[in-house]
Amino acid sequence: MSATTGAVWGRVEQQDFRSRVRGTLLGVALGDALGAPVDGLALDEIRAAYGGEGLLDLAPGRVRRGTVTHHTQLTLFTVDGLIRAQVRRDTGAWHPPTDLHRAYLRWAATQWDWGPDERRAEDGWLAREEWLYARRDPARSLLIGFGDAVMGTLESPKNPGELGPEAVTRSAPFGLLVGWEPQLVLQLAVECAAQTHGHPIACLAAGAYAVIVHALARGDSMDGAVQRSLLLLAGRPGCQPVAGALQHALGAVRQGLPSPTRVEELAGDGTADGLLAAAVYCALVGEDVRHGLCLSVNQSGPSAAAGALTGGLLGALHGETALPPAWLTELEGRPTLLELADDFAMEMTQGPALHTPTGSAPGWLTRYPRA
Repeated sequence: MSATTGAVWGRVEQQDFRSRVRGTLLGVALGDALGAPVDGLALDEIRAAYGGEGLLDLAPGRVRRGTVTHHTQLTLFTVDGLIRAQVRRDTGAWHPPTDLHRAYLRWAATQWDWGPDERRAEDGWLAREEWLYARRDPARSLLIGFGDAVMGTLESPKNPGELGPEAVTRSAPFGLLVGWEPQLVLQLAVECAAQTHGHPIACLAAGAYAVIVHALARGDSMDGAVQRSLLLLAGRPGCQPVAGALQHALGAVRQGLPSPTRVEELAGDGTADGLLAAAVYCALVGEDVRHGLCLSVNQSGPSAAAGALTGGLLGALHGETALPPAWLTELEGRPTLLELADDFAMEMTQGPALHTPTGSAPGWLTRYPRA
């Protein structure tokens, strides 16, 4: 697997890219935090608790307003793994799925350990963020998939019958590899999804989502990004459920005013393809970021996952300045999210100035060790 060289990065292009990276990561976290308090509640239960229009603002979660779940945690470790893959490339070792798997095992350690282990110098800085050591209802498939050192692959996937959305919700950062060809982005997301969600629908949904984010981060429209994803899915074995779900989402846009009923119909049983379709629909019809996110979480399925997926799309589409500022002020982990986003943008646009096979900035290798 190799990447393309991509475009030359001028200052304006770097600033736009950083805004979209920040928007994507913050958007995932905002949607996750918004949906978490109502995750799994029926729509009538949400309305009984928050009024006839449903949940329209951040609500107290496990700890307080703005608390995120494992969806955000794993998205952060996806970014960490992608940076580490780029750094390790200098050594001649270039197998991103393995680097991502190592990052996900570092996340798994946060679910079992009391806190950071300062003795593990190879962990880098992200695994030393104490707030990430809170266990936020991770799906059983995640704990099993990352429960040992064996990496699931497409030939031998973990949880081969697993259809849930958790592999999709951690896949937005793959789309931020804007210097890569989209088919490589799709392939990497699919391979990494198989580490916990081995069913072809879950894997291809993760790939499709990453390709949509990729197109958005390169400046495409929401509709154009979905069409690009459908083109890349075509012909892949088992693609029909995911392609059909995306086409269903596009068709639903023309079927009257947005409503929770339409979102629930698209989401279906809360499987990866249904949640992807619901998120695409909410991103397409949302009047703004706040409206799109609220639409995504006010339904009877996995609201945190739907919010995270929708937030990633809207953040990549509009950049960070379109996100609701009042929500950002209460978002758990915002300093970490911003720091990691800026590191990722710097790595992708100025990597050769940070590390080469013959010489590297010591501070960068402390943050992102090659080990």
